[in-house]
Amino acid sequence: MSDFKPAEFVQTMINVGEAKTKTNTRDLLIRGFMAGIILSLAVVLALTTITQTGLGVVGALVFPVGFVILSIMGYDLVTGVFGLVPLAKFENRPGITWGRVLRCWGLVGLGNLVGSIFIAYIIALSLTSNFTNDGGAVAKTIINASTARSAGFESLGVDGWITCFVRGILCNLMVCLGVIGNMTARRLSGRIAAMWFPIFIFFALVFEHAVVNMFLFPLGMMLGADFGVATWLNFNLIPTILGNIVGGLLFTCIPLYLTHAKTAPALDAEETNTEATPAFSAK
Repeated sequence: MSDFKPAEFVQTMINVGEAKTKTNTRDLLIRGFMAGIILSLAVVLALTTITQTGLGVVGALVFPVGFVILSIMGYDLVTGVFGLVPLAKFENRPGITWGRVLRCWGLVGLGNLVGSIFIAYIIALSLTSNFTNDGGAVAKTIINASTARSAGFESLGVDGWITCFVRGILCNLMVCLGVIGNMTARRLSGRIAAMWFPIFIFFALVFEHAVVNMFLFPLGMMLGADFGVATWLNFNLIPTILGNIVGGLLFTCIPLYLTHAKTAPALDAEETNTEATPAFSAK
Protein backbone atom coordinates (compact mmCIF):
# COMPACT_ATOMS: atom_id res chain seq x y z
CA MET A 1 0.00 0.00 0.00
CA SER A 2 1.38 3.41 -0.95
CA ASP A 3 -1.24 5.56 0.74
CA PHE A 4 -2.47 6.17 4.29
CA LYS A 5 -6.07 5.90 5.39
CA PRO A 6 -7.73 9.01 6.89
CA ALA A 7 -7.47 7.67 10.44
CA GLU A 8 -3.71 7.33 9.91
CA PHE A 9 -2.95 10.68 8.31
CA VAL A 10 -5.13 12.54 10.81
CA GLN A 11 -2.82 11.23 13.55
CA THR A 12 0.06 12.58 11.49
CA MET A 13 -1.72 15.95 11.36
CA ILE A 14 -1.92 16.02 15.16
CA ASN A 15 1.72 14.97 15.53
CA VAL A 16 2.87 17.61 13.06
CA GLY A 17 0.83 20.26 14.87
CA GLU A 18 2.43 19.29 18.16
CA ALA A 19 5.93 19.33 16.67
CA LYS A 20 5.43 22.81 15.25
CA THR A 21 4.38 24.24 18.63
CA LYS A 22 7.60 22.88 20.12
CA THR A 23 9.87 24.17 17.35
CA ASN A 24 12.29 26.88 18.43
CA THR A 25 11.90 30.50 17.39
CA ARG A 26 14.84 30.54 14.98
CA ASP A 27 13.62 27.54 13.00
CA LEU A 28 10.03 28.80 12.77
CA LEU A 29 11.28 32.12 11.42
CA ILE A 30 13.66 30.51 8.92
CA ARG A 31 11.03 28.07 7.67
CA GLY A 32 8.46 30.84 7.37
CA PHE A 33 10.93 33.15 5.61
CA MET A 34 11.88 30.54 3.01
CA ALA A 35 8.26 29.50 2.46
CA GLY A 36 7.38 33.13 1.73
CA ILE A 37 10.17 33.37 -0.84
CA ILE A 38 9.33 30.15 -2.65
CA LEU A 39 5.57 30.74 -2.78
CA SER A 40 6.16 34.29 -4.02
CA LEU A 41 8.32 33.06 -6.88
CA ALA A 42 5.50 30.70 -7.84
CA VAL A 43 3.13 33.68 -7.93
CA VAL A 44 5.45 35.44 -10.38
CA LEU A 45 5.63 32.29 -12.48
CA ALA A 46 1.85 32.01 -12.57
CA LEU A 47 1.28 35.67 -13.43
CA THR A 48 3.96 35.52 -16.12
CA THR A 49 2.25 32.56 -17.80
CA ILE A 50 -1.12 34.31 -17.54
CA THR A 51 0.38 37.39 -19.19
CA GLN A 52 1.92 35.29 -21.95
CA THR A 53 -1.12 33.13 -22.66
CA GLY A 54 -4.04 35.28 -21.59
CA LEU A 55 -5.42 32.22 -19.77
CA GLY A 56 -5.83 32.26 -16.00
CA VAL A 57 -6.17 28.49 -15.86
CA VAL A 58 -2.61 28.10 -17.20
CA GLY A 59 -1.28 30.13 -14.29
CA ALA A 60 -3.31 27.99 -11.90
CA LEU A 61 -1.83 24.82 -13.40
CA VAL A 62 1.77 25.92 -12.80
CA PHE A 63 1.36 27.76 -9.48
CA PRO A 64 1.28 24.61 -7.27
CA VAL A 65 4.93 23.89 -8.13
CA GLY A 66 5.97 26.42 -5.49
CA PHE A 67 3.69 24.90 -2.85
CA VAL A 68 5.04 21.43 -3.61
CA ILE A 69 8.66 22.55 -3.34
CA LEU A 70 8.25 24.35 -0.02
CA SER A 71 6.24 21.46 1.44
CA ILE A 72 8.85 18.87 0.48
CA MET A 73 11.59 21.09 1.97
CA GLY A 74 9.72 21.23 5.29
CA TYR A 75 9.08 24.97 5.19
CA ASP A 76 5.95 26.46 6.76
CA LEU A 77 3.09 28.66 5.59
CA VAL A 78 0.99 30.32 8.25
CA THR A 79 -2.12 29.15 6.38
CA GLY A 80 -1.15 25.54 7.11
CA VAL A 81 -0.33 26.08 10.78
CA PHE A 82 -3.68 27.86 11.22
CA GLY A 83 -5.32 24.47 10.72
CA LEU A 84 -2.82 21.94 12.05
CA VAL A 85 -1.38 23.44 15.23
CA PRO A 86 -4.63 23.75 17.26
CA LEU A 87 -5.26 20.02 16.82
CA ALA A 88 -2.47 19.27 19.30
CA LYS A 89 -4.26 21.44 21.87
CA PHE A 90 -7.61 19.77 21.16
CA GLU A 91 -5.89 16.42 21.72
CA ASN A 92 -4.48 17.69 25.06
CA ARG A 93 -0.92 16.85 24.10
CA PRO A 94 1.48 17.51 27.04
CA GLY A 95 2.75 21.07 27.28
CA ILE A 96 0.57 22.44 24.48
CA THR A 97 -1.17 25.68 25.45
CA TRP A 98 -3.07 28.27 23.46
CA GLY A 99 -0.12 30.56 24.08
CA ARG A 100 2.12 28.11 22.20
CA VAL A 101 -0.42 27.86 19.40
CA LEU A 102 -0.54 31.65 18.98
CA ARG A 103 3.26 31.87 19.23
CA CYS A 104 3.61 29.41 16.35
CA TRP A 105 1.05 31.29 14.26
CA GLY A 106 2.79 34.59 14.93
CA LEU A 107 6.37 33.48 14.25
CA VAL A 108 5.55 31.58 11.06
CA GLY A 109 3.42 34.48 9.86
CA LEU A 110 6.22 36.95 10.61
CA GLY A 111 8.70 34.80 8.71
CA ASN A 112 6.29 34.59 5.76
CA LEU A 113 5.81 38.37 5.75
CA VAL A 114 9.52 39.21 5.88
CA GLY A 115 10.37 36.64 3.21
CA SER A 116 7.56 37.83 0.96
CA ILE A 117 8.45 41.52 1.19
CA PHE A 118 12.15 40.76 0.75
CA ILE A 119 11.58 38.80 -2.46
CA ALA A 120 9.02 41.39 -3.65
CA TYR A 121 11.80 43.99 -3.67
CA ILE A 122 14.14 41.62 -5.52
CA ILE A 123 11.46 40.83 -8.11
CA ALA A 124 10.62 44.53 -8.56
CA LEU A 125 14.31 45.24 -9.10
CA SER A 126 14.53 42.42 -11.63
CA LEU A 127 11.40 43.36 -13.59
CA THR A 128 12.33 47.05 -13.83
CA SER A 129 16.10 46.63 -14.41
CA ASN A 130 16.85 48.27 -11.05
CA PHE A 131 13.83 50.62 -11.37
CA THR A 132 14.91 52.09 -14.70
CA ASN A 133 11.71 51.05 -16.56
CA ASP A 134 8.07 50.20 -15.81
CA GLY A 135 8.51 46.42 -15.77
CA GLY A 136 6.57 45.71 -18.96
CA ALA A 137 3.49 43.53 -19.36
CA VAL A 138 4.10 41.31 -16.33
CA ALA A 139 4.38 44.35 -14.07
CA LYS A 140 1.07 45.66 -15.44
CA THR A 141 -0.58 42.33 -14.68
CA ILE A 142 0.72 42.50 -11.10
CA ILE A 143 -0.45 46.10 -10.68
CA ASN A 144 -3.92 45.32 -12.04
CA ALA A 145 -4.34 42.20 -9.88
CA SER A 146 -3.22 43.88 -6.65
CA THR A 147 -5.30 47.02 -7.31
CA ALA A 148 -8.48 45.11 -8.09
CA ARG A 149 -8.22 43.11 -4.84
CA SER A 150 -7.39 46.05 -2.56
CA ALA A 151 -8.72 49.37 -3.87
CA GLY A 152 -11.41 47.36 -5.66
CA PHE A 153 -12.64 45.86 -2.38
CA GLU A 154 -12.30 49.24 -0.65
CA SER A 155 -14.62 50.83 -3.20
CA LEU A 156 -17.31 48.33 -2.16
CA GLY A 157 -16.97 49.17 1.55
CA VAL A 158 -18.29 46.52 3.92
CA ASP A 159 -19.38 44.36 0.99
CA GLY A 160 -15.80 44.31 -0.28
CA TRP A 161 -14.45 43.37 3.17
CA ILE A 162 -16.95 40.52 3.45
CA THR A 163 -16.14 39.32 -0.07
CA CYS A 164 -12.43 39.16 0.77
CA PHE A 165 -13.16 37.37 4.06
CA VAL A 166 -15.29 34.72 2.33
CA ARG A 167 -12.66 34.19 -0.35
CA GLY A 168 -10.14 33.70 2.47
CA ILE A 169 -12.33 30.97 3.94
CA LEU A 170 -12.64 29.18 0.61
CA CYS A 171 -8.93 29.54 -0.05
CA ASN A 172 -7.69 27.88 3.11
CA LEU A 173 -10.28 25.15 2.91
CA MET A 174 -8.37 24.11 -0.21
CA VAL A 175 -4.85 25.03 0.93
CA CYS A 176 -5.07 22.98 4.13
CA LEU A 177 -6.22 20.04 2.02
CA GLY A 178 -3.01 20.59 0.05
CA VAL A 179 -0.96 20.61 3.26
CA ILE A 180 -2.64 17.39 4.37
CA GLY A 181 -2.07 15.90 0.93
CA ASN A 182 1.65 15.77 1.75
CA MET A 183 0.77 13.31 4.54
CA THR A 184 -1.44 10.94 2.57
CA ALA A 185 1.03 8.82 0.59
CA ARG A 186 4.41 7.14 0.99
CA ARG A 187 5.54 7.79 -2.59
CA LEU A 188 6.55 11.30 -3.60
CA SER A 189 4.47 11.12 -6.79
CA GLY A 190 1.32 10.42 -4.80
CA ARG A 191 2.02 13.23 -2.36
CA ILE A 192 2.65 15.69 -5.21
CA ALA A 193 -0.67 14.81 -6.86
CA ALA A 194 -2.54 15.14 -3.55
CA MET A 195 -1.02 18.59 -3.03
CA TRP A 196 -1.38 19.83 -6.60
CA PHE A 197 -5.14 19.53 -7.12
CA PRO A 198 -6.48 21.62 -4.18
CA ILE A 199 -3.85 24.32 -4.73
CA PHE A 200 -4.83 24.48 -8.41
CA ILE A 201 -8.47 24.97 -7.37
CA PHE A 202 -7.76 27.85 -4.98
CA PHE A 203 -5.61 29.73 -7.49
CA ALA A 204 -7.89 29.13 -10.46
CA LEU A 205 -10.90 30.51 -8.54
CA VAL A 206 -8.93 33.57 -7.35
CA PHE A 207 -9.43 32.98 -3.65
CA GLU A 208 -7.45 35.02 -1.10
CA HIS A 209 -4.30 33.53 0.45
CA ALA A 210 -2.56 35.49 3.21
CA VAL A 211 1.01 34.68 2.17
CA VAL A 212 0.39 35.25 -1.54
CA ASN A 213 -1.04 38.64 -0.57
CA MET A 214 1.94 39.45 1.67
CA PHE A 215 3.94 39.39 -1.56
CA LEU A 216 1.60 40.49 -4.35
CA PHE A 217 0.39 43.74 -2.81
CA PRO A 218 3.74 45.12 -1.61
CA LEU A 219 5.12 44.25 -5.06
CA GLY A 220 2.23 46.06 -6.71
CA MET A 221 2.96 49.17 -4.63
CA MET A 222 6.68 48.98 -5.47
CA LEU A 223 5.76 48.87 -9.16
CA GLY A 224 3.52 51.93 -8.88
CA ALA A 225 0.02 50.65 -8.08
CA ASP A 226 -2.33 53.36 -6.84
CA PHE A 227 -3.21 52.18 -3.35
CA GLY A 228 -1.55 52.44 0.04
CA VAL A 229 -0.60 50.20 2.95
CA ALA A 230 -3.77 51.02 4.89
CA THR A 231 -5.98 49.92 1.99
CA TRP A 232 -3.98 46.69 1.61
CA LEU A 233 -4.19 45.88 5.32
CA ASN A 234 -7.81 46.86 5.98
CA PHE A 235 -9.43 45.57 2.80
CA ASN A 236 -7.26 42.59 1.98
CA LEU A 237 -4.70 41.22 4.42
CA ILE A 238 -6.76 41.41 7.63
CA PRO A 239 -9.97 39.87 6.21
CA THR A 240 -7.86 37.33 4.33
CA ILE A 241 -6.06 36.21 7.49
CA LEU A 242 -9.32 35.91 9.41
CA GLY A 243 -10.93 34.00 6.56
CA ASN A 244 -7.91 31.70 6.27
CA ILE A 245 -8.18 30.85 9.98
CA VAL A 246 -11.86 29.98 9.65
CA GLY A 247 -11.43 28.03 6.42
CA GLY A 248 -8.37 26.02 7.42
CA LEU A 249 -9.39 25.25 10.98
CA LEU A 250 -13.18 25.06 11.00
CA PHE A 251 -13.84 23.78 7.47
CA THR A 252 -10.90 21.44 6.89
CA CYS A 253 -8.91 20.30 9.91
CA ILE A 254 -11.59 20.14 12.62
CA PRO A 255 -14.02 18.02 10.51
CA LEU A 256 -11.22 15.55 9.72
CA TYR A 257 -10.17 15.52 13.38
CA LEU A 258 -13.70 14.94 14.67
CA THR A 259 -14.62 12.15 12.29
CA HIS A 260 -11.29 10.31 12.13
CA ALA A 261 -9.57 11.00 15.48
CA LYS A 262 -12.67 11.43 17.66
CA THR A 263 -14.91 9.02 15.78
CA ALA A 264 -18.37 8.50 17.26
CA PRO A 265 -18.97 4.99 18.68
CA ALA A 266 -19.98 2.42 16.10
CA LEU A 267 -23.39 0.79 16.27
CA ASP A 268 -23.08 -2.38 18.34
CA ALA A 269 -23.93 -5.76 16.96
CA GLU A 270 -27.15 -6.08 18.96
CA GLU A 271 -28.53 -2.80 17.65
CA THR A 272 -27.53 -3.71 14.10
CA ASN A 273 -29.20 -7.12 14.36
CA THR A 274 -32.36 -5.59 15.83
CA GLU A 275 -32.61 -3.13 12.97
CA ALA A 276 -32.14 -5.97 10.47
CA THR A 277 -34.86 -8.20 12.04
CA PRO A 278 -38.44 -7.73 10.77
CA ALA A 279 -40.93 -6.45 13.35
CA PHE A 280 -43.22 -9.45 12.66
CA SER A 281 -43.06 -12.74 10.84
CA ALA A 282 -45.63 -14.47 8.67
CA LYS A 283 -47.03 -17.82 9.82
